[in-house]
Amino acid sequence: MLLVYTYKITPRLTYIFKHIFTRILHIELNITTKIEEFIAHEGLKFSYTKQALGNEIFVKSSDLLFNQGIDYLDINITNWDDVPCFFQTGSENNIPCDFFAASFYLISRYEEYLPHVKDEFERFPAAESLAFQHKFLDKPVIDIWVYKFKEILLEKFPDQINEIVKGERRFNYISTIDVDIAFSYKHKGFIRTVGGALNDLVNLKIQNILYRFLVIFNIKKDPFDTFDELISLQKKYNINTLFFFLLSEYTTYDKNISSGNINYKLLIKNIADYTDVGIHPSYFSMKKDLKIKKEKMRLEEIVNFPIEKSRQHYLRMELPETYQYLVDLEIKEDYTMGYASHYGFRAGTCTPFYFYDLDFEIQTPLKIFPFAAMDGTLKDYLNFTPKKSFNVIMELAKEVKKVDGTLITLFHNESVSGYGQWRGWNKLYERMLQELSTDS
Repeated sequence: MLLVYTYKITPRLTYIFKHIFTRILHIELNITTKIEEFIAHEGLKFSYTKQALGNEIFVKSSDLLFNQGIDYLDINITNWDDVPCFFQTGSENNIPCDFFAASFYLISRYEEYLPHVKDEFERFPAAESLAFQHKFLDKPVIDIWVYKFKEILLEKFPDQINEIVKGERRFNYISTIDVDIAFSYKHKGFIRTVGGALNDLVNLKIQNILYRFLVIFNIKKDPFDTFDELISLQKKYNINTLFFFLLSEYTTYDKNISSGNINYKLLIKNIADYTDVGIHPSYFSMKKDLKIKKEKMRLEEIVNFPIEKSRQHYLRMELPETYQYLVDLEIKEDYTMGYASHYGFRAGTCTPFYFYDLDFEIQTPLKIFPFAAMDGTLKDYLNFTPKKSFNVIMELAKEVKKVDGTLITLFHNESVSGYGQWRGWNKLYERMLQELSTDS
């Protein structure tokens, strides 16, 4: 067991220490405020306080984990060897920053509670984040800091640390697929079909008109109907693949076919026979818990089992309200944590973590699975080619593998079709699975 001395035990401190030692390092942990107990302990130990007690491993604490509420914090970036860090502890310490407080700041999304300028879709933008502004968004810095601290523990306690490590942490890859528009042309009804054809005619998209009618008359397969291929690739490369289905009413931003369409229901049932499925709460659900509840119930009625996974459409969420709604609706896992405009690690980590509610200062049962890259980010926001996008994903994978973390990508059923604007992305997707499957 690893013993930590600190002068005060708070919910914030307990939360981040458990995340770091239990979920990342798999080390049994105990925290004490009794100096006598700490001094008497002969095993692994370190102190987290303002001043070292002796010559033990010592991390000088800042105030963040002992405070409550949200305050503006003056943050200056320094370096721990070649890795950016903040909440400096002074040059007299061989650990130059309070990485526990820095980890809590990032993983709790503290900065998203502070005043900020939202993007056009009312989201917290990457450009407002500390990680983007200081160019470390593409690194899971929390996991890197923790592994650096592990090396310090190994150096101090070389014969003892292996005795208290419970379980092996290994690289893991999860492919997630959002189903915003299940079919490009089929099952959309007479009005939407005619309207789409007229729109193509006005814009002189003659090839689209021809393709549309070939699909409608079952001469060609709908280009967005890539589900058989996705399941086949899942089996071929043994990749954990999750599907999130949009089941809202039709709006400007929610353009899937009707949730009552029998073909859509059969599709969802079929996918659920092979892999896990989750709800994709609609654009306007961000601040409407009843809307999320209604859409979740629709999916549960189709698959006939409780839905416990979720990802917000357009990645629209408001902290802490959206996550509070998910907790109330007994959603256990959320996959929204990532940026639309840039790839990287929004919460600073590649390890799934439990949502800490800063409003109530408690750890919730909602587990957050942060994704690192989305197809639309790479193609639409950054204008990357499939080749450049593949290289970016592999670089992110390389960073995650260094700390034995979890890499999550976000693609859509239409992006892996290789149709139209997505030409070449189907090959990117399979190559990505092939490269990452050996470590899955």
